Amino acid sequence: MSSPTMPHPFRHPRRSLLTCALASCLMLGAGVVSAQSTSATLRGQVAGAGTDTTVTATNANSGFSRTVKADANGNYTLAGLPPGTYKVDVVANGAASSQNVTLAVGQNATLNVDGGGAVTPAGDAQNLDAVQVTAAPTALIETRTSENSVYITTKQIDALPRATRNFLEIADTVPGVQFQRDGNGNTQLRSGATSANGTNVYIDGVSQKNYVLTGGVSGQDNSRGNPFPQSAVGEYKVISSNYKAEFDQLSSAAIVAATKSGTNDFHGSFFWDYSNDDWRAISPQERRDGQKADFKEEQYGATFSGPILKDRAHFFIAYEAKEYATPLIVQPGSVYAGRADELPENLRAGLGSVTTPFKEDLYFGKIDWAVGENHLFELTGKYRKEDEVSGIGDQTLYEAGSLNGQEEKRADLRWQYTGNGFLNDAHITYESAFWNQTPMNDGIGYVLSFWPQNGDEATVLNAGAGGSYQRKGQEGWSIQDDLTLDGIEWAGTHTLKMGVKFKDIELNSIQYNPYHPQFYYNIQTSTAVPYRVRYGEAIGSAGGSVISKNKQYGIYLQDDWEVNDKLTLNLGVRYDYEETPSFLNFQTPADVANALRSWGNLDNANYDIENYISNGRNRKAFRDAIQPRLGFSYDLQGNEEHVIYGGAGRAYDRNIFDYLALEQLNNSFVSYNYYFSSPENGACRTQGTNCTAWDPAYFDPANLQGLGTAENSGREIYLIDNNIKTPYSDQFSIGMRNLVSFWGQDWFTDVTLSRVESKDGFAFLRGNRREDGSFFIPGTTSTVPVDYTPPGYGSVILGTNGLETRNNSLAMRIEKPYTEQSGWGMTVSYTYSDAEENRQFGEHYSLDQETIAGYGWREAAGIAKNRLVATGIYDLPGGMTLSGKLSLASQLPFYGRDCTAGNDDCQIIQYKPDRSIGFKQFDLALSKDWDTGSDVKLNVRADVLNVFNWTNYGGYITETGTALDPNLSFGNTNYVLAGPMRTFRVQFGLNW
Repeated sequence: MSSPTMPHPFRHPRRSLLTCALASCLMLGAGVVSAQSTSATLRGQVAGAGTDTTVTATNANSGFSRTVKADANGNYTLAGLPPGTYKVDVVANGAASSQNVTLAVGQNATLNVDGGGAVTPAGDAQNLDAVQVTAAPTALIETRTSENSVYITTKQIDALPRATRNFLEIADTVPGVQFQRDGNGNTQLRSGATSANGTNVYIDGVSQKNYVLTGGVSGQDNSRGNPFPQSAVGEYKVISSNYKAEFDQLSSAAIVAATKSGTNDFHGSFFWDYSNDDWRAISPQERRDGQKADFKEEQYGATFSGPILKDRAHFFIAYEAKEYATPLIVQPGSVYAGRADELPENLRAGLGSVTTPFKEDLYFGKIDWAVGENHLFELTGKYRKEDEVSGIGDQTLYEAGSLNGQEEKRADLRWQYTGNGFLNDAHITYESAFWNQTPMNDGIGYVLSFWPQNGDEATVLNAGAGGSYQRKGQEGWSIQDDLTLDGIEWAGTHTLKMGVKFKDIELNSIQYNPYHPQFYYNIQTSTAVPYRVRYGEAIGSAGGSVISKNKQYGIYLQDDWEVNDKLTLNLGVRYDYEETPSFLNFQTPADVANALRSWGNLDNANYDIENYISNGRNRKAFRDAIQPRLGFSYDLQGNEEHVIYGGAGRAYDRNIFDYLALEQLNNSFVSYNYYFSSPENGACRTQGTNCTAWDPAYFDPANLQGLGTAENSGREIYLIDNNIKTPYSDQFSIGMRNLVSFWGQDWFTDVTLSRVESKDGFAFLRGNRREDGSFFIPGTTSTVPVDYTPPGYGSVILGTNGLETRNNSLAMRIEKPYTEQSGWGMTVSYTYSDAEENRQFGEHYSLDQETIAGYGWREAAGIAKNRLVATGIYDLPGGMTLSGKLSLASQLPFYGRDCTAGNDDCQIIQYKPDRSIGFKQFDLALSKDWDTGSDVKLNVRADVLNVFNWTNYGGYITETGTALDPNLSFGNTNYVLAGPMRTFRVQFGLNW
């Protein structure tokens, strides 16, 4: 539901809100992201307008103003208005009327006024001194949109309880949208059953998309950090599906955020937010182990803003920092989960709770400059720096962890030019976002595995030196131009929006995997003598590095057609095209191609190896990304109180470069597998020549290089489908919005039925085959052909399309917006989801089935069938504000394996604990403002997360073991938490 923050003042508009305010169009040669409008549009009709009627909107804080003339019928449009509070002055027939209104981010609002009855003397709306904003502003609403969208207000961001200062956390209150924070403190945002990779965030109209790594937006791949300073975000809009043609590079939720600007007065703020292990309830794991892990979460920051030239130019600066010490759980994997007493004694000491540090610095700056009424320039810049210890937890001991770092720089120069009936919005942007990872310790790695004779190899614990060294990121510039033409009269009224973009972006991927040799030990045979080693070697000067200078192009056309005062059609189409030279021009090394073509095991395989061998000329960029976006809204009474809406559309995302690059990375930095025979482990378990007798001298990495690299020593082969497609989602919805009066307040309701199908998700399959071309031994279901490899080579990994999800959902939302007059507000969002997936959520490696179809369709594991989120804000006497948030969700299923019939006949299963409520959390926040008697105000705030200390588990032991060796811990929790234990936080702030 499109929710406002104040009651709706006018219920009789003839010309209602259209869903387009700002847009895009031509450009000079090359530009980037597409135009995701953050500015608002105010439209309406002046009844009884004369021949010289003017409408002026003046921002109450910055003095920014725009004036337009109404046409002969009294119709007017004010486009390109930054979100905020405005005084709207109408001068008609020698008299004037005024109205204070609040406009939300990206909103298209309607304000109809009576020009003939105006009695207020006409004032000078260009002079802010003459504008007296005394009455509470009215927030106009946008009901006639086909998008499934909700507005998140500044009040909600500031007042609601929060576990982080990540502004995206409040998007959790939107039906179907989930903000998730895992046990490591890493966050992500997703909508429905689709992957978080499909989300996109647009800050001031500029995409923050991550092209190299997962997570959807830059910096959200396995990070505890915030993507943007919360203190710099004014408000934002969440579109869960059925976005218009202006939105690109996504297939899940779209977040459209507007940043704060300076005003005509100097202002500043400071905050300090803190919690530690003394303020956190003990977890079940810590209680069991008799030791509480160290825990600290500290956040602090400041803002400064003010005028450069009164009414014309302003500045805004924000800084935020975050210092965390996060407790994690290390525990054995596979069938040894819950069986720590069977592990080597030297490894047991590293099990249980450990703590990892994290540090982030975020900077943001903005200068705006209004040149006359027609030109608005904005220059913004962002800098983000992170350092942390990561890669620990689950089956990885602290010593095997990694040192991670992120550095992100972004700049945007924006020019809005407004004329009579049009708005042109142009951006020139620069971005640089890189993620680095190095092992925390040097030496060799120790991987304790479980490998039954006829079953899969599974990791029990990782110890010793870590194996990952990576540097991945993107750097480049872009230009985009968006044009909006408003008020075109033809069979109704049309608002045409068109835009083009060009982006020149260099994608980088450096990966040495493994950086340190990793020795594997079979827990069933010997924990002192390894049965294989995995080690790497760079080939050539650029070994382990891939650089791709990508070009991205986009174009769209959107027609928001107001057929009459009840029916609005949103008709749009966009097209995107991208070239990835490193993929298109790649040539499969001749030795690899020859080995595969001559390998008889593939003669009867279920795939054609030629589809994966590239000669540098047989690959074409994906050209089918045509995306129709169709929607409608029908206002039953023509007064925007009861609106039926719906839509259908397709949205294409991007293939993650990190996946595509593995084809080259594994040919320039070669990963070798070599097997050892020994009295303890027996003969080598390999069909190839990469086998030798064990010698302790191989613990010296220098001696590994002599293991026969000329014969490739089990070198892994990664291949990408020559005809790889781009992931997309098809979205369908129909719903109804209502404005009703109850208890003397305006309430807004929204009920939506939707279906979202995501297709062509990327997956890695195993290309190994037995002599007859089969994958499994006949009559078995889990005898993966790990040992069957091309002579001299290791596993064959095939990258292709195949991951899919489908979700039918019912979403309901009720909102009473917070207003200063009433002093309270609330929201209730409920979502029922009937979602399925053909592969475990979050998994792109699919190596234990012959095809994706072998996994079958199952209940989507990342989304609850029933989910309820309710929030409330209430002003108490004495300058205090109380807020709360309740989250309830039904139990999620967890993937596992049932091997009771034997290790060669395992079945994929889903285990669902017998709990009607799988997740429950109730949070409270209480804040108090003090006037110090000067211009400085003191704020003290306390948050209590999980007030009732409910325990929410995020994982269970789901390996059954065999009938002869059953896993007695099956069905027990693994103690990984899906939410915090009761935690108290305190914040002190100053505002001036």
